[in-house]
Amino acid sequence: MQSVDSLATLWPVFVEVLPRVARIAALVAVGVFVANLAVGFGLVEYVAGLSKYLTRPANLPDEVGTAILTTAASTTAGYGMLAEFRESGRLDDAATLVAVTINTFFGFVQHIFTFYAPVLIPILGLRVGLMYVGARAAISLGITLTGVLAGAVLLSDANVSGRSAPDAAGDAENTVEADGGETDDGTATGSAAFDDGPETTRGVVREAGEKTWPKLKRLVPRLAVVYFLVTALVETNAAVWLLERTTGVQTVTEVTGSMTALLGLPGAAVPVVAVFAFDTTVGAATIAPLIGETFTPRTAVATMLVGGIVSFAVSTFKRSIPFQYGIWGARFGSKVVAVNTALKVLFISLALVVLLAP
Repeated sequence: MQSVDSLATLWPVFVEVLPRVARIAALVAVGVFVANLAVGFGLVEYVAGLSKYLTRPANLPDEVGTAILTTAASTTAGYGMLAEFRESGRLDDAATLVAVTINTFFGFVQHIFTFYAPVLIPILGLRVGLMYVGARAAISLGITLTGVLAGAVLLSDANVSGRSAPDAAGDAENTVEADGGETDDGTATGSAAFDDGPETTRGVVREAGEKTWPKLKRLVPRLAVVYFLVTALVETNAAVWLLERTTGVQTVTEVTGSMTALLGLPGAAVPVVAVFAFDTTVGAATIAPLIGETFTPRTAVATMLVGGIVSFAVSTFKRSIPFQYGIWGARFGSKVVAVNTALKVLFISLALVVLLAP
């Protein structure tokens, strides 16, 4: 009898979740395939081609523009090139921090094609999806322009060596590999996804298809299982109860509640933000059916940005610190992490002010 009651309770959740997951899977399949075509045909490099117009005002050498352009296609290779410039004496610590800061928007460009467009916008819908991606783009661009301004004010010839830079494009492969994990919005990093592909149009199309299927096999089952569990917990009001009894999460829940209350967000924002700490994609899928009822488009985007802060805090310890320490060493890696963290929190806070202004 108890099992029958449990099935009766969970069946509406199945009915709600399965069609939505099927629709998301179909849209993600199309989006990922098109994204891989864009990468295969070199569209990412065209988007990143303006990097030199940022490095020169920042008093950085043109070679750094090559590293920034490379970041749009591979975070690992871009950081590896900058590490080589620093280790060779081409850039000092201050110039390297400026270059890393300028890198921010170009790293974001990569994720438009690999995560935001093919995955997140289909989940959130066109309007809210574009609002969220636009907010993230504005945040990343703001950080990049801050780097340009810092370079213009703080850097001089003393920060940049006159010696010719080594062949960083070739040496980047010898630098430490990235962690191969995900970023604070949930996307894969590393150069493996952007290896040189076939030159023919047919080869690019075939390779795009080959790259699409593994991503779907990894993403869709996880999305279905976790989305079902989260939906069941939210609809039975068990999400907060479970999170508060998980080690260390009670503090996160309390802080999240204080933040959402301070910002005037709905009470339902608390479990959504908590979910973002575990999985950005599932967090977006959790808030999507609540838009228009519990959340307006603006409060939905604001909630996801708050969730991004929580997700970023978690990913910093799980992935960013090991990666940055591997690239730069502990001392300078700590500086990179500190600068990245401070700027992201600052510009996300500014975005929240704009979104929630009366």
